[in-house]
Amino acid sequence: MNKILPVFLCAVFLSFCNVKAANYTQQNILEEIILDTEETQEIRVEENRMPEDSLNEQISLKEKLKNVYNLNIEKYDEPRYLLEEVLKHKYSEKSKLDYTKFWGGYNGNIGVKFIENNDTGVSYNMNALNVGFDGAFKNDNADFRIMLSFPQHSNRNFFDTLFADLYVATNKVPHHRFMAGHMRAPVGKEGGSSTYTLPYFTRAQIARNFGTARKIGIRAIGEYSLVDYDIGAYSSDTYFREFFPGMEFAGWVNIKPLGKTDGKYGKLKIGGGLEAGHRGDDYCVTGAYLEYEYKKLTANFEWANANGYNGLKGNMVNNHASGFYTTVGYMITKKLQVLARYDEFDPDRHKKHNNNREYTLGFNYFIKGQALRLILNYIFCENNIGKNSHRILIGTQILL
Repeated sequence: MNKILPVFLCAVFLSFCNVKAANYTQQNILEEIILDTEETQEIRVEENRMPEDSLNEQISLKEKLKNVYNLNIEKYDEPRYLLEEVLKHKYSEKSKLDYTKFWGGYNGNIGVKFIENNDTGVSYNMNALNVGFDGAFKNDNADFRIMLSFPQHSNRNFFDTLFADLYVATNKVPHHRFMAGHMRAPVGKEGGSSTYTLPYFTRAQIARNFGTARKIGIRAIGEYSLVDYDIGAYSSDTYFREFFPGMEFAGWVNIKPLGKTDGKYGKLKIGGGLEAGHRGDDYCVTGAYLEYEYKKLTANFEWANANGYNGLKGNMVNNHASGFYTTVGYMITKKLQVLARYDEFDPDRHKKHNNNREYTLGFNYFIKGQALRLILNYIFCENNIGKNSHRILIGTQILL
């Protein structure tokens, strides 16, 4: 402080001198130059003290690591990362880039399955293992994401799903986000959601059949207090398996009647969407969604009907299916959540008595929000065709 005050006063004085420079004599100008030289030498000494600057950077890194331990995350509807500040690089004011950061994500479980009149089986499921690189330009001009996905699927090779998210986006227009690239299309509410925000290990049956597939396209996302929407045009290819087999439209709209009440009466969301396209033949999926949150309570309901679909399993344009699920959740404490879900799916509407039903009881313990979560699921599967089964899944989610 003792050094900064004289420099500050000198800067004010020099500014005043510059304004009055036209009235100064030759001698006064010479004195001003001499004063400037004497004082700026001290400023340069202060600016060039590299050891002190390096020490400040080290302290800053130590503080960031300490903050990871003290990190408190209360929102569970979006992913947060434990090492977000540590792995983020901020650029100088001269650079067009604002920041870049690396991140990693894991979601997996060990499961025990009991099949009626059959042996017990133990399995390990890795639902998600991702490595990502994000970046953003200044003034919300643009941002980008490169995300690699490593879990393998029996009907796809390694490179089909290696590049999961690969897009550029901008938030330059108020209330809007425009995106272009390879990404998950909004087919249904849960079908278009990130794995790292799901309440259970497994998605609902309509979500894992109709949605959760990534495609190349462009989309516009808008959000206002009373309405939000997500609409886009895509190639009907999924996971780089074909070159533009056809066009697809996918859109979703939510109305929020209580959006202007600041949460006094809770949050109500009423939504609906449509996916329609061509991949060998025409297909169309329609859906509706209802969600209500009030303090510690959350409840939702989603229904979908498909005359052919183009989801995670690929081209199923000749399948006519439908289903719905409903979930109720309650935060027992700030970290412990209990949930229950009923999920029914009809894989072929032309056949009778072939529905699959799943009853799920789940517990989430949010150590650090979605960044560090413990998960326990019990699932009873009741099948009209095939044997019933019970599954117990226990695992974790870690976002770095």
